[in-house]
Amino acid sequence: MIKDTFAAVEGVMPVPRWRSLLFVPTHIPRFVETARERGADGVILDLEDSVPQDQKSEARRQLPESVAKVGRKGASVLVRVNHGLRALAADLDAAVIAGVDALVLPKTDSAEWVLEIANAVSELERERNLASGRIRFLTQIETPGALQRLAAIASAHPRMVAMSLGPEDFSAAVGGAPEFDLLLAPNLSVLFAARAAGLLPLGFIGSIGELSDTDKL
Repeated sequence: MIKDTFAAVEGVMPVPRWRSLLFVPTHIPRFVETARERGADGVILDLEDSVPQDQKSEARRQLPESVAKVGRKGASVLVRVNHGLRALAADLDAAVIAGVDALVLPKTDSAEWVLEIANAVSELERERNLASGRIRFLTQIETPGALQRLAAIASAHPRMVAMSLGPEDFSAAVGGAPEFDLLLAPNLSVLFAARAAGLLPLGFIGSIGELSDTDKL
């Protein structure tokens, strides 16, 4: 099967055709096994919030096998890393491998943070003889401070390909509930910044936890 999940936009930067992204906790083998059957355009192998602290090392160890499994039917393969420096370093060491299309960067607060991670990924690509620049970044905006720096974050590095608002964490950070009135303005801000930088805006206005409300979802 030919993997064709990227399309050129105005002949400049390729952006992914990600209509749907499926989060999968990497430490649960049965979820990893069935992820490729769900029809999502991309599968996010999670090393962050869905993985308990005492199982993160095992999730990293399983990552090469997990990447191969979820990408078998042509879906893009993404890995969500942790934000804390020690965990992030271990995550990057595990995730910068063949078959990974993008890293999901949670709690992205600044362009400088994106650059630091990009430099680390470039070093790992060189050391491992991987194609330079192939691994892209999807940044999650989850704090009010980051909302003030969207333009800089969006244009921080050529690896940037998509941005999304993390509704639950953002709402908690501002002391509110993940509801329409609170999330409309920040979602639009992310949309405008992403479009201005030629990135793919992702997400919707509301909680991502309301899975039982299929019409709203």
